[in-house]
Amino acid sequence: MKNVTNGLMAGLTATVVLSILMVLKGMMGLMPDLNVIAMLSAQMSSGAAMGWLAHFMIGVIGYGLAYSLVFGNLPLGGHGLRGIILGVVGWLVMMVVLMPMMGGGLFGTAMPSGMMVPVATLVLHAIFGAVLGLSYARLNRSGT
Repeated sequence: MKNVTNGLMAGLTATVVLSILMVLKGMMGLMPDLNVIAMLSAQMSSGAAMGWLAHFMIGVIGYGLAYSLVFGNLPLGGHGLRGIILGVVGWLVMMVVLMPMMGGGLFGTAMPSGMMVPVATLVLHAIFGAVLGLSYARLNRSGT
């Protein structure tokens, strides 16, 4: 149970970091067509609050559980690398399944930002994964 709790807490930490980066990206006016919160909200026919809730549920519950139950136990590399691997797996799912479902095309190629979409989202998923894995390792070391 401790590993699951630590996975959820690490998922929250990584999602907060990712959210800050997403908000900063928006404030700088970078790739305005890539607004994941707006895309999630539109898919649910709801407002931004539901988009943020879905974003946090995916990060905390989806990734947190996946890390604590599967990736945290893989016999390769350290937790940072395992987190990055999970982030890349999530990125692939987003690019191949979710992005086309949300109208962005395969790998986001239907979006005006073109090839910047897969590159930027890959970087963000790698950062998210690294924070997830390292946070999980730190929580397990601290006995939380």
